[in-house]
Amino acid sequence: MEHMVRHYNILSIVGNIITVKVDNTFANQEITTRFGDLAEVEDGNGSESLAQVIKIDGSKVALQVFSGTRGISTAASVRFLGHSMRVTYSANILGRIFNGTGEPMDGGSTLKPDPKVTINGASVNPMKRVLASKMIRTQVPMIDLFNCLVESQKIPIFSISGEPFNAFLARIGIQADADIVVFAGLGLIFDDFHYFRSQFEEAGVFARTVMFCNLASDPIVERLLVPDMALAVAERFAVEEGKRVLVLMTDMTAYADAMKEVGISMEHVPSNRGYMGDLYSQLARRYEKACDYKGAGSVTILSVTTMPGNDVTHPVPDNTGYITEGQFYLHDGMLDPFGSLSRLKQHVIGKVTREDHAQIMNTMIRFYAGSVDAEQKQAMAFDLSDYDKKLLRFGQLFKKRFMDINVSISLEQALDLGWQTLAECFEESELLMKQALIDKYFPKKSHGQTLA
Repeated sequence: MEHMVRHYNILSIVGNIITVKVDNTFANQEITTRFGDLAEVEDGNGSESLAQVIKIDGSKVALQVFSGTRGISTAASVRFLGHSMRVTYSANILGRIFNGTGEPMDGGSTLKPDPKVTINGASVNPMKRVLASKMIRTQVPMIDLFNCLVESQKIPIFSISGEPFNAFLARIGIQADADIVVFAGLGLIFDDFHYFRSQFEEAGVFARTVMFCNLASDPIVERLLVPDMALAVAERFAVEEGKRVLVLMTDMTAYADAMKEVGISMEHVPSNRGYMGDLYSQLARRYEKACDYKGAGSVTILSVTTMPGNDVTHPVPDNTGYITEGQFYLHDGMLDPFGSLSRLKQHVIGKVTREDHAQIMNTMIRFYAGSVDAEQKQAMAFDLSDYDKKLLRFGQLFKKRFMDINVSISLEQALDLGWQTLAECFEESELLMKQALIDKYFPKKSHGQTLA
């Protein structure tokens, strides 16, 4: 690195962006500067900051300084490293925590001798992907029973501030039957960062987990690197080691806000509510990393997208909905079956799950929809029929046993509990289900009884 040419002609420092004029007389000695390449900015006091090329205009090169430009003067020097951002990939990264520039932040060894991989690779050709056909069990009945999480799926959790979406995401990371969990924290407050770390450690799954975290107090530019680092590592584990990898990301709205802030500092023209026109393509580029690789493993993406003001038409959730294969809608501490959707669940329901799965799912949702109508009749002081009262009782049990995100049972237990709940509220003739399944699974002596 000592032989690399230093450039001293800094033209401007605006926000966290430095513009430097590259002297063309060194063109034959200097490696070609490319968009996305890294550079080191060294101030007069010897301190170095990492930066990334974000714009090239002839001999003028704009650099985004990761740690900010505070303390950097126009007397600083710039030298280009000749490569884009890289992240450490080896078996040694399991059980480790890295910051937004890929450096360990857990007090462990630096891992400098370990191999590095670039983070901005292309997505896999859709023609080369395997059709999703395998289920990832989470032990959350509203997911496993009603909206299955399928390997290679990309799906967000839509929620609002104040909801326990981070606690829910951590529990899925602990309970999911994935080989490796890669966690990407975007703009986390320290309490949330500590929560994820302690939950993974206490559950004994930290040895199969890799964490990339950008805290709210960290430079906002580093937030843009975290998803790419997490996905690059996940791809390597899936392709080279055949692992079933689950990538957890929270919060993608914070990620989009970081893109907006950087875009404004670059004087880009905003498109919608201050967000740049490439919001869709930038989100899609990350989500499309989800893939089931032929002859190898898979990458599945589960993210959190908060909706400011509970507005699903906000640009971030709105664009996300066009990219992903469904969503989980979390509000009031429950997963709402009407707002949630998994577009890939038909690939596994009844194929890799029990024969009664589809019938139980459809019947329980039908009765729950009826219970919502009965609640409205009750609220408006209409007379309720005996059937309405059965629906109300079913709705109460359904919320308690299935919709509450704290419920943790296997899919088979959820199916059995579904039959039990139906038996406690309805007669066989009221189910409108296949008689063969009723004869096989319907509890004969449970009507009128309530499980503890």
